[in-house]
Amino acid sequence: MDAIHIPNLAHHPDKRVTIDFKQLVKDLKSLTPVQGTVTVMHKGNYLEVQVQAKTIVTLTCDRCLQQYNHRLNCDADEIIWLKDSELIISELPLNQDLELDDMVENLPEDGNFDVEAWVYEQLCLALPQRKLCDGDCKGIDVPQASPEDLTDRRWAALSALKNQLPDLAD
Repeated sequence: MDAIHIPNLAHHPDKRVTIDFKQLVKDLKSLTPVQGTVTVMHKGNYLEVQVQAKTIVTLTCDRCLQQYNHRLNCDADEIIWLKDSELIISELPLNQDLELDDMVENLPEDGNFDVEAWVYEQLCLALPQRKLCDGDCKGIDVPQASPEDLTDRRWAALSALKNQLPDLAD
C-alpha cells in the first residue's frame, strides 16, 4: 500500500480514496495475507480513516504456552488532525462525542499518510490482550513430585559419603 499525499487527496473530486488490499503487512507475522478495505476521507482540517481487515496470526497461550492460530478481525476508524489547519468547530462531526484532546494523532497538512503503517497499528491494537488457546485451558501440566524427587541429585554422592563417616559428635 502506497502512502497517500494529503494535498492530492484534498484535490481529489470526492476527497476520498478507498483501497482494497490483500497482502502481507510488514512487521506483522501472519499466516495469511491481510485482506480488507481502507477508506481515507479528507474533511478539511482532519482525515477520517476507516479499515476493515482480517487475517490469521499465530499466538502463544498465556496459560499453557502452546501456540495456536487466531482469526484476527479489525474494524476501526480514527480521526487524524491536520496540524497546520485552522480549527473550525462547526466542521467537526456532531453525531460523535469528541473532545479536541481526544484527537491526539496529527499529520502535517502537506505531508503523507502511510496507509500500511496505520493498518499495522490497527491490527496490533486488535490483538487480544489475554491470549488463551481455549476458554477451558488448564495451563501448564506440572507433574506431582514426591519429596525424594525434590532433593537435588547432585548432592547424592556427598550424602552417601556422609553416611559412611563415623559420627564425630561424641
